[in-house]
Amino acid sequence: MGSGCSRRSNSKTGPAKENSDKLKNSKIIFVVGGPGSGKGTQCEKIVHQYGYTHLSTGDLLRAEVSSGSERGKHLSAIMEKGELVPLDTVLDMLKEAMIAKADTSKGYLIDGYPREVKQGEEFEKKIGPPSLLLYIDAGSDTMVKRLLKRGETSGRADDNEATIKKRLETYYKATEPVIAMYEGRGIVRKINAEGSVDDVFKQVSTALDALK
Repeated sequence: MGSGCSRRSNSKTGPAKENSDKLKNSKIIFVVGGPGSGKGTQCEKIVHQYGYTHLSTGDLLRAEVSSGSERGKHLSAIMEKGELVPLDTVLDMLKEAMIAKADTSKGYLIDGYPREVKQGEEFEKKIGPPSLLLYIDAGSDTMVKRLLKRGETSGRADDNEATIKKRLETYYKATEPVIAMYEGRGIVRKINAEGSVDDVFKQVSTALDALK
């Protein structure tokens, strides 16, 4: 099915091609960090200071489902079965969201993505290569503490120690090969996320300012 799709899209000229060109020289930043690393907070600060567009695949999926569109209904059915949304669909949604902002955005923060090497490879085929991978790295003890603290107020059932440790294990297993792949290209900037929000942001700013 996949190869058939790509053949079809290649034969398209006009608007589709023009739209892809809009993303040609965009700054694309992958932002990777475990649960409790403070990744979301750093993304907010980057948006505020740099005028980047913050895109999270989870947010895009939720928005599509709540829109009640045909695609949203289809996605809802997949997720209700506990199945994973096809990678092609996720990438189509990311690309559409990026093109929609192409005329005004200074760059794109792709949050929590790619979670595995294949996702990174497909993203590059369909959209383009990242300029940078920001690795928001907090130690697992720090992340456990932060998530437990959040659990006290959030009431989230998955914020208990055993579940948190399992989530972190899954995260590390999936993310290490991704980071290794982009380290090979020299575009990973590892940010020590143990300090205060402002300390962490200073490191993030240094990495982003070097892109100019």
